[in-house]
Amino acid sequence: MPLPKAELHLHIEGTLEPELAFELAARNGVTLPYADTDALREAYRFEDLQSFLDLYYELMAVLRTEQDFADLADAYLARAAAQGVRHAEIFFDPQAHLARGVAMGTVVEGLWRALGSSEARHGVSTRLIMCFLRDESAESALATLQAARPYLDRITGVGLDSAEVGHPPVKFREVYEAAAALGLRRVAHAGEEGPPEYITEALDVLGVERVDHGLRCMEDPALVERLVRERVPLTLCPLSNVRLRAVDTLADHPLPAMLDAGLLCTVNSDDPAYFGGYAGDNFAAVRETLHLGEDRLRELARNSFLASFLEDDEERRARYLAEVDAYEFGDAVS
Repeated sequence: MPLPKAELHLHIEGTLEPELAFELAARNGVTLPYADTDALREAYRFEDLQSFLDLYYELMAVLRTEQDFADLADAYLARAAAQGVRHAEIFFDPQAHLARGVAMGTVVEGLWRALGSSEARHGVSTRLIMCFLRDESAESALATLQAARPYLDRITGVGLDSAEVGHPPVKFREVYEAAAALGLRRVAHAGEEGPPEYITEALDVLGVERVDHGLRCMEDPALVERLVRERVPLTLCPLSNVRLRAVDTLADHPLPAMLDAGLLCTVNSDDPAYFGGYAGDNFAAVRETLHLGEDRLRELARNSFLASFLEDDEERRARYLAEVDAYEFGDAVS
């Protein structure tokens, strides 16, 4: 039985496995520039964030209909449940679909076909977080928020993702102020490729409640002290960090030092189809490579539920935390 956990940093488009990509391509009459699934998997070898993003956006061409988005989300939820995920807060990138002529309603309603039945089908509760692409304009982000207004009963929060360097958080001050006024929760990617100053800016300018990635906070001791003092969660993605060269090897990952510093860290999968592992795979990898003991693993699992946007259902949060506390470790924790 896997360790119960919440997943808080997961891009649904990044769960598109090669087999499903070819299935959807055939369904929608899209020709992929790869001979077969093996050739596509071979393309999943990235030099950096941008080389990953190029493929990530290219493969989105197969996502056209509500059913496509439903099938994508349902496939993720089944895999996540098998690895112990009990609650998932799922990112989606509407601008990447709107630019292809896919309507906001198609994306949200399609995802909701799977998310709305996830608890019954998979035992996984869900939240949906709409991300803005930081390499697009601030005006585009505002237009995207406006397009999402009819669907805000399905959307819990907003986030900020895509290429970080050269796109500081302050660029999105206005759209985050608008999102806050609408009652949306706020997170943002910061401190993955970008400097620690981006983390501070995300906190002070965007008012984020969680920092996605954030591993470069360790370069700024005063920032670490602040994150500890204010109990700001960090949604780390260890296997992603290695694949995108944010760290050289998993053994070099700062997660143990971050936990030792008192940071509220969580472990997540980011874009698991591309980065070699889902949430449980990330837990198993850090357990083995970073030699994390049972107390640390339980702490990471507890942190994931404490950092979740479950303020509207504290009874559920308490139930999940009780599952973590009662968990008996065996040889595997995935």
